[in-house]
Formats: sequence, C-alpha cells, structure tokens
Amino acid sequence: MKQNKRTKTSSLKFITIAVTIALLIIIAGKITANFIYDLPAIQQLGNYTPDLSTKIYDKDDNLMGEFFNQRRILTPISNIPINLQNAFVSIEDNDFFKHWGISIKGTMRAFSKILLKRKIAEGGSTITQQLAKTIFLTPDKTLIRKIKEALLTIQLEKNYSKNEILQLYINQIYFGSGAYGVQAAAEIYFNKDVHDLNLTECATLAAIPKSPNHYNPFKNPKASLARRNLVLLRMRELGYITKEQEKEAAKVPVPANNPSPKTEKGPYFVEFLRIMLEPKYGTNVLMKGGLSIYTTLDLQAQIAAEKTIEEALAKFDKDKSKKGSVKVQGALIALDPKNGAIRAMVGGRSFKESQFNRATQAKRQAGSAFKPFVYLTAIEMGLTPATILNDKPMVFVYKENKWDLFSRDITDLETIAETVSEDDLINTNKVWAPTNYGKKHRGHVTASTALALSINICAVETIMKVTPERVIQTAKNLGITTPLTNSFPLALGASDVTLQEMSSAFATFASGGVKTTPYVITKVTDKDGKILEENIPEQKEVLSSQDCFIINNMLKDVVERGSAWDAKRLGRPCAGKTGTTNGSSDAWFVGYTPQLVAGVWVGYDDRSISLGNRMTGGGIACPIWTNFMKEALEGKPVLDFIQPENIELVLIDPCTGFLASDKTKGAFLGAFNKGTAPTHIVIKQYQTPKNKI
Repeated sequence: MKQNKRTKTSSLKFITIAVTIALLIIIAGKITANFIYDLPAIQQLGNYTPDLSTKIYDKDDNLMGEFFNQRRILTPISNIPINLQNAFVSIEDNDFFKHWGISIKGTMRAFSKILLKRKIAEGGSTITQQLAKTIFLTPDKTLIRKIKEALLTIQLEKNYSKNEILQLYINQIYFGSGAYGVQAAAEIYFNKDVHDLNLTECATLAAIPKSPNHYNPFKNPKASLARRNLVLLRMRELGYITKEQEKEAAKVPVPANNPSPKTEKGPYFVEFLRIMLEPKYGTNVLMKGGLSIYTTLDLQAQIAAEKTIEEALAKFDKDKSKKGSVKVQGALIALDPKNGAIRAMVGGRSFKESQFNRATQAKRQAGSAFKPFVYLTAIEMGLTPATILNDKPMVFVYKENKWDLFSRDITDLETIAETVSEDDLINTNKVWAPTNYGKKHRGHVTASTALALSINICAVETIMKVTPERVIQTAKNLGITTPLTNSFPLALGASDVTLQEMSSAFATFASGGVKTTPYVITKVTDKDGKILEENIPEQKEVLSSQDCFIINNMLKDVVERGSAWDAKRLGRPCAGKTGTTNGSSDAWFVGYTPQLVAGVWVGYDDRSISLGNRMTGGGIACPIWTNFMKEALEGKPVLDFIQPENIELVLIDPCTGFLASDKTKGAFLGAFNKGTAPTHIVIKQYQTPKNKI
C-alpha cells in the first residue's frame, strides 16, 4: 500500500511539473508572440533610408551648403575602405562574421553585470543588435527593450547579409560634431571623402561611436588617441594589420581641430532657398530626404560680395566709431541680366547676428537711384538726352490731395504765406521746395546732364510732364512690385523699394530691354536623381532696344562724369545710378555691365540714424560695387552694350541742346506727349569751350 501511495505521489508530482512546464511554454509562447506582434515589420528595412542631408550646389555644381537634421551622406559598402570596416568589427564586434546576430560570450558578460549591479547595463551588444536598437527601438535600458532587440536581431540576420548589415550600421551611427554616418564624419574630422581615409584615420573614426562626446578628437584628444590605439591593437591581434602597420599608424596624432572648417557659403542665399522650398516639399523632405538643389549662385561672385561688404563696412564703423556699438549694415545682390539668374546675395554683415535679409526683405527709399525710371518714361514719350530742362527752384503747395507748383522763385514763399496758414507753411506735408544736393542750381541743362549730375529739380520737372502714373507703370513693367506713391516726390525716390527689385529692374536695361524674372534654382532632384522641378527663365520684351540703348548711355554718363565716378575704376564699360536719401539714412548704387548687374545698399536698420554728413551713394555704396565687380568679373571678357539700328551718335551743345554743327535744328524731337519719333538719337556730349556755338 505504501509503495502504491509513493507511486501515486510521484506520478502526481510528475504530472504537476509537466503541466507547469507546458503552461510556462504556452505563456512564454504567448509572450513571445505578443513581442513579435509588437515588433516593427523587419521587411520595412528593405525600403528604409536613413535621414539624409539635402545638398545645395552652385551654378558649377560645387557643394555650397546643406539642409539637415542629421548631417548624413549615404555611402555604399563598396566605397567604405576595408580598413574602416575591419576597424569597426575589431573594436565593436570581433565575432561579427561568425555569430548569428547575438554573441553568447557578450550576452553572458552583460548578464553578469546585471547580476552584480542589479540593473540593465550596456555591453554585449553585437553590431546587428546595435543596428536593431538604433533603427527600430528607443535607447531605454529595460528588459523588455532588450528582448525586443534580440528578436529583431535574429530577424535581421535571417533577412540580410553581413555586408548589408555593416553598411547600414556604418551609415547610421553618430560620430559627434554633428556627423551621422562615415562620409559626414570623414569630411568633418579629416576634410576627406571616406574612400580616401588612411589606416590611422579609419581607426580614429571607429573609436568615436562608443561615446561620441568623450572620444571626439576635437574635444578630448587624449581619450581619442588612447581609444584609437586600442582599435589598432585589436586590428593587429585579429590579423587585419601587421605589427609594423600598427606602430606606424600609432605615431600619427589625432586631429586637434577641424583642418578646414566648412563654413556655409552664402547663408542669406541658403535661407532664401529654405523659405522658398519648405512650403513646397515640407520640412521632413527638405531636411531628411537627401534632395539635391542646383542653384544659380556663382561662388566666385558670392565670396567677392561677402568680402567686399564686410571690409568696407568694418572700415566705415572704424571711421564712425562715435556711433558706439551700433553697426552699419549693408546688402548686395547680383544677377545675370541675360537670364535673371541670381549670382550673389548678401543680406547683412552676419547671419548669426541677424537673419533679416536686407537684399530681399528690407524696404527703403531709393533716393536718386529711382530717377532712371522717370527719364525712361520721358524717353518713351519723346525726350532725348539733348532735351533742355530748367534747373531752377520750385515751390509746391499741397491742395486738394495733390501738389501744385506755386512758383519757380523761392522768394515767393512770402506770397505763399498770404494764402497758407502759418502751421501749414512750416509743415512739409503742405509746402514742399525740393532742393539739389549742395543746394546749387545750374539753369538750363540737357536731360543727360541732369541725370548724370543727379539734379533733383530736373527730375521733378520731368515727372510733372510725364505724370507719376506713367512713371509707376514704367517701374512695374521693369519689375518693381512694391506699391509706389502717386506724387511728384516719387521722382526723388520717396517710395520704399527692395534692393532685389531695383537690381532686377536695372537688369532690363543691361539686357537690351528684355525683362527676366529673377530666379535662384535651376533644378531639384530627389535622392535617386529623379528631377522634381526644373526652371527655365521667364522673359518678356518690355522696352525697345533703341530706348534701352539711350537710357544705358545716359547711365554710362553717370559713371563718366557724374556721381558714380568711382565705378570708372572697374576699367570696362558700365552704367548705373547712385542714390542718397534725406538725412543720409540710405546710400545706394545699382550698376551693371552687359554680363552682370549688382545693387548695393548701405545704412542703419534704424532709419533715424544718419550715415553722416555728405555720406552719399557715390561715396559709400559705389566703391563697394566697384570692388565687388572687379573680383566677380575677373577673367571675363570686356564687353560694351550693343548698339541697335536707328541710333545716331551726334554732337550737341550741352548748354542749349542744339546740334553742335547746326543750331537751327534745335533740341531734338521737340516736346513731350507727341508720340515716339521715327529716329532715336544718342548724344555724345563735348566739353571743350572751342566747340561751343
């Protein structure tokens, strides 16, 4: 009986154990199934692309900037040096090519640390495990995460080759200093492409990912050196390199600082691109999608622009140090008049200090730089460079929402006082007496002289005859989009405009009358090279070639004998117009050659601060323009503006507008508002007294 009882008890225990084991197996199976169900689909890795930086190229396909959250450049395993592959395997996972994803020795070592420290600790992870964690999981140090990591690792090893896993890993990991993946790391630490790295450099990079901040050679060279030499030792122990190779490589110091810091070129231009493209493609695609943006920027011109702006403004600040800590600002934009391609853009002195782009966003009064639009309007209505204008004082009174010319005698202010209240008399909104720079009056002068010497009275006289409405239309036709004031002061640049639209408008002069919409992107491709967009210049003829040639010659006169005299240093045919606003708060010069147009603005962001007494566009902005153009056009052919048909070059008397050889012909083409004459005439002025009539 006792034997039977023992047998029954033993059987019951066995059944209990068996059932318990079965239940545990079922529970473990369900837990594992739940884990597997919660895991990301490993098949997604086939379509997985790590975050890739978007590359920005200049017009000659030189890399000039990037958009990125993680600065990474995807590199195939075939382009990764074998020394770099071996270095990673040696220091991170020396059994990588032998195990099935999980290292038993490493796991036991990690498990012993858990028992000793009674918490989950790092260690024991193979390269495949690290890849699984980096791509699919969070960095949380929990048992559940470790189980998921192990399950994903097994699936990775089942579905992908060792080379594919190593390629993904090396392209995914972080190397410090903002570099993700080996190509970005090679550029930042050694200013090289990854395939050009030598043994020492390969070992240095392989040493970093374990602790990117601690083993960063720029931040902690001693720690970096020690771990790099450990990588070399492991490589030698595993037979990847010889003792002699290890010894030679260990002699080389780690890089203490960036050998060639890649400062972003054209930061205002790059930001201009971001603002344009982000709404179109979205932030994720722009920052992570690996796009390639091919732009119109000319690096030679851009570098020249940044250099000349900073040198000139630094000198100005030094000379005007009494203004204290307030720095003068400046902007420059340059474009190709033949196609509207923007070649250079500087929106301020320091993008880090101010992201406000003064080349495209700042609206300031253009002063006399606006006058070419007034004279062009008149040319289209019959004025010639020989037309006589009267540089004599003017006094206006504001009545019924418009300016009325009261007198051309400044002494008549006493008479005005009889009809205008004392309050209105001292209010410039009611009484306006435009003055010339230097407060001089020259009497009768030709239109060419009036523009060359930037005579304000003559510009006002001209806009009175052609009307502000027509000048506004001319400016719009040329590309001015900012609303303009419909009044006589418009002739003196009283309306706010941007440097970009002024430069674009002057480009129409340089192109011979063809307006081209400015653009900055030639094409955009995705990470696989597929074209997403491609831009073709938008062009429209808005001026006759004859009228354009006339205004070009008048603006060449501004350089030859007028306010833009400094531009003669360029040593090639050029034209342009200076501008200075009341109180010298803004200084402008917009000038051009047949190949390049550039606009320069100088001033303080606070309009109430003056540049200083007698600080003009000709004295401040024009020299910057000249210095920039000399560098930007270096090596380019010297060209002049093409003379169209129906243009006659004649000598005239600059005082009377008569033909130098026959005064009975009088001023050419007569009065305004009689239509376009059949023959356009460009006047070449003489200056020697013996030729006077």
